[in-house]
Amino acid sequence: MDIAYNGTWGYHPLIVSLANTKEILFVKNRSGNRPSSEDAYIYIDKSIELLRQAGFQTIRFRGDTDFTQTKHLDRWDEEGVFFVFGMDARSNLIDIAESLENTEWERLERPPKYEVKTTPLGKRENVKEKIVEARGYRNLTLEYEDVAMVGYRPVACERSYCLTILRKTITVKKGQELLLPEVRYFFYLSNDCDRSASEIVFESNARCNQENLLSQLKSGMNALSMPLDTLNANGVYLVCGCLAWSLKCWSALWLVVDGRKPAERAQKERLLKMEFRTFLQAMIFLPAQILRSGGQRMVRLLNLNAWSSTFFRLVDQVRLVPRCRRE
Repeated sequence: MDIAYNGTWGYHPLIVSLANTKEILFVKNRSGNRPSSEDAYIYIDKSIELLRQAGFQTIRFRGDTDFTQTKHLDRWDEEGVFFVFGMDARSNLIDIAESLENTEWERLERPPKYEVKTTPLGKRENVKEKIVEARGYRNLTLEYEDVAMVGYRPVACERSYCLTILRKTITVKKGQELLLPEVRYFFYLSNDCDRSASEIVFESNARCNQENLLSQLKSGMNALSMPLDTLNANGVYLVCGCLAWSLKCWSALWLVVDGRKPAERAQKERLLKMEFRTFLQAMIFLPAQILRSGGQRMVRLLNLNAWSSTFFRLVDQVRLVPRCRRE
């Protein structure tokens, strides 16, 4: 245990997950004072090997600014691996963004978060904004976003990649007084240059879905609680928790669905996205009675729920697996 960047004592685990299914590929517990990107390239290499063995033909890594492993980008590009990494808004990148002509920018139109299937409701009164304005606080409002794409070669690389620049124009108000607008830049480095700048931004933003996975590990199943007194012991505890989460994912992937029954497909997807506490109540914490008679053991469920049919289908699928593979 050591002091983290924010002054708290703790550990700093590294987690590599599969975005398609939220399975955890690799996890390593580290001292709290270690940077987030330390040894990340080692586990990215291991993930590439694992996914190739599993039959994945297209592999794409996503990470925030701390995970832009520029010393290894050329090697991953040669291996046919795609990547989208954020980059810190350093002065040289800001100079590149500010030197672009207006014609090189295009407006970013974000799709709606969800589709309204009924009559849209009217907007409610923004009470918070009224309070901020009345008390003269500084208020920032995003007006619009623009994107552009240029070629860029990091210092540690021998080839150029696509640098996507996101420009946010923000209206600044102090009370009812309108101040000069602010412009902020965000940068994304990728070797998938066949995609548009907007697609690169959306692809990078989709990485935030991993925050839901980390939330499940932290509060849903306490895998990140670190209850023991040594680095290695807590590392083993962390691995056990991650395996429990992956078992939930595998139980959904194991189900074979009938293409003619959309309800089965929908239930499989719900099981894959299900929170861990809900999974425990639906599939694990089932009251049962164990009977032994005639040299046989029988398990009788004493209560059924909406997931009981899925549970029995999963049991049938597991029974079809040879015993040697189950062990």
